[in-house]
Amino acid sequence: MSAGTERGTEQRTDTDSALDVSLPSVDSPASELPGWAPWALLGFAAVVVGGGTLLLGRGIALAVAFTAVGYGLAMWGTSRVVEGPRRAADRLVTVVVTVAFLIAMAPLVSVVITVLANGIARFDAQFFTYSMRGVVGEGGGAYHAIIGTVIITALAGIMAIPVGLMTAVYLVEYGRGRLPRAITFFVDVMTGIPSIVAGLFAFALFALFAGPGIRMGLMGSVALSVLMIPVVVRSTEEMLKIVPNELREASYALGVPKWRTITKVVIPTAIAGIASGITLAIARVIGETAPLLIAVGITTGVNLNPFDSRMATLPVFSYYSYVAPGVPREPFIDRAWTAALVLIILVMVLNLVARLIARLFAPKTAGR
Repeated sequence: MSAGTERGTEQRTDTDSALDVSLPSVDSPASELPGWAPWALLGFAAVVVGGGTLLLGRGIALAVAFTAVGYGLAMWGTSRVVEGPRRAADRLVTVVVTVAFLIAMAPLVSVVITVLANGIARFDAQFFTYSMRGVVGEGGGAYHAIIGTVIITALAGIMAIPVGLMTAVYLVEYGRGRLPRAITFFVDVMTGIPSIVAGLFAFALFALFAGPGIRMGLMGSVALSVLMIPVVVRSTEEMLKIVPNELREASYALGVPKWRTITKVVIPTAIAGIASGITLAIARVIGETAPLLIAVGITTGVNLNPFDSRMATLPVFSYYSYVAPGVPREPFIDRAWTAALVLIILVMVLNLVARLIARLFAPKTAGR
């Protein structure tokens, strides 16, 4: 071996040795905070910062906010000393994200607890089996409002679901040129319109033919369908777009016409997302108050005919029971809270049904 080769080998050996000395070993674990440290720091911040804020008479909300800030700073400082700056930054971001999540959840939890605490008093069999016809004070229920809500929402679904589904199919499978762009633009506009505008539209439409005093369940269904259609279109459109084009091409290669490919291949593949989107659209409109307040009104008895006279719905029933109670006032307020609780339960059930539909009708893969 030549002298130059030996000198090069010695230089590489010296360089490797220097790197081994200067770089930490990957196998050697870095120092970490024990598992109880975050909880200990949180307790310390709550006692020192939160307790001090309360002693100064600043209120619970400000004490919680100062506790969160103190905990984040204490966690970042402790982790920086023990674990290093990168791990400290990671822990600080984790604290910030957790606090943001808790802030977002606080109003929801507060609403649920408040409605549950005030509405559980009248959550009984009488509330679900009696109407308000002939009831002045205590007693009565929202049977007529529950029936009205089911009928009006069902009619809205019958009108909105086919229109939204076929519009989405046209946009994804057939749409070319300016017309699809115009439809997409107006769907986006309809998604953001206030719900009271839909109620005014339904009222103005029927007032042209029957006069300004008209009120009926069908008007409410038309108003709700205006709110449902853009949601159905958007959710269905997104589900159809994620269907692989290879499935369409394979069907066309077998000589299957386009309409049959859509009905037998595309829609069945996306049926889980379509069904869950439709269910969420129903959940979105079932609690609307403003359009039903204008188009349907309120009544104290059961009306099963949506084409004749006023009907009661849960949102309007709760609204009138709260803003225009009778004497004594307390039974009306109790019924308003219970109607709000029933609406929350209905929306929660519909969301759970949407998740169940998505799970049951999802395309089966080899690993499942």
